[in-house]
Amino acid sequence: MHATSTLDRPSAPSEISPRSWRKAFKDINDALNQRQLWAHLGWQDIKQRYRRSVIGPLWITISMAVTVTALGLLYSQLFGQKLEDHLPYLAVGFIVWGFISNCINDGAEVFISNEGLIKQLPAPVSIHVLRLMWRQFLFFLHNLVVYFVLLLIFPQPLSWTLLLVLPGFALIALNGAWAIMVIGTISTRFRDIPPVTQSMVQLMFFMTPIVWNYDQFKSNPNPVIAERAQLAEINPFMHFLEIVRQPMLGSPIAWHHWGICLAITVVGWALALFVLRNYRSRVSYWV
Repeated sequence: MHATSTLDRPSAPSEISPRSWRKAFKDINDALNQRQLWAHLGWQDIKQRYRRSVIGPLWITISMAVTVTALGLLYSQLFGQKLEDHLPYLAVGFIVWGFISNCINDGAEVFISNEGLIKQLPAPVSIHVLRLMWRQFLFFLHNLVVYFVLLLIFPQPLSWTLLLVLPGFALIALNGAWAIMVIGTISTRFRDIPPVTQSMVQLMFFMTPIVWNYDQFKSNPNPVIAERAQLAEINPFMHFLEIVRQPMLGSPIAWHHWGICLAITVVGWALALFVLRNYRSRVSYWV
């Protein structure tokens, strides 16, 4: 009988390949099941940052309150708006933008900053994404205190649409997760990406209606200014900002913002799953 050599034997089954959709989804599922780990690590990140501080994480709220108050007093005068209208508008914009920008900036270094943990702990790479998301969510809750204080000082015409804040923020969080996954993986391979990302986020801050009111410029009697103001619709960050800011301020809901955000979510997660499938196993080598 002819003996079959090792070289003649068929190759290993394809399912053991590190590049597979099954393993990409398994990575996310395993990370979600280990919520005690990433939740504890995220909370420890905040405690470590304010370890020897007297008031601890309350500095997050105080810093946001001082920034919003100072800029609100300044820009309400520059744009000729009432303080009771512009200050809540500015506060909500800063709170939501803080979550978005921190997800992107910190996401660019999410794997680089966890080099030791990635090399020593055999865990899904998605755990580091969830850890960062949880930490930013805690920051968001601290900053949200400023909104409730302003709500007491300057009451807003709220209605049932306030409930839209929950799916709106969930949509922002979903997009933050895929952005962290994609940018973090690329930054691990190309270390020039984090400073580029920070510069782009800073630029987008000025191009997004946070300190300036989009509706004010759009309704300007000067047709040239009104037409140019509509260019802000090209900015995707504006749409994510509006799906949360409009219900929080009791403004009329513009549903096209939701449609654009849902489209970006689908495309973004398709890209994230592709990156996770093809490069998940290389992260530990690149760091």
